[in-house]
Amino acid sequence: MGKKHSRKFLATVERSRSIVQECDITQFSSMLNDGNGLIVIDVRERHEYEAGCFEGALHLSKGVIERDIEKHPIADDARIVLYCGGGYRSALAAESLTRMGYTNVYSLWGGWRSLVTAGLATQNQ
Repeated sequence: MGKKHSRKFLATVERSRSIVQECDITQFSSMLNDGNGLIVIDVRERHEYEAGCFEGALHLSKGVIERDIEKHPIADDARIVLYCGGGYRSALAAESLTRMGYTNVYSLWGGWRSLVTAGLATQNQ
């Protein structure tokens, strides 16, 4: 992805990626059009979200998602796709939500960058 990350961070992300469900932009696009419910959550920092986000995405940054997700009417078995800038933070957050009992959580590999590149609907906050 775009940034140089530390060795320990990358190792932690790889452990999370081996545990969680992941989708790529093609699979995500199919999910958007398959007629099943889908909740999209942006786990980036507020300033990233405000600069542009996926249209209709709920913002719950990685730093507060565990604390705040239950403030929203999201069923434990709801299909949830998390995204960040490239797929690292969303993998960590997806693992955390899975530990909390959410059973249908995906991390979008490629994240925001893949959404923009694919030309999917985005908006500024």
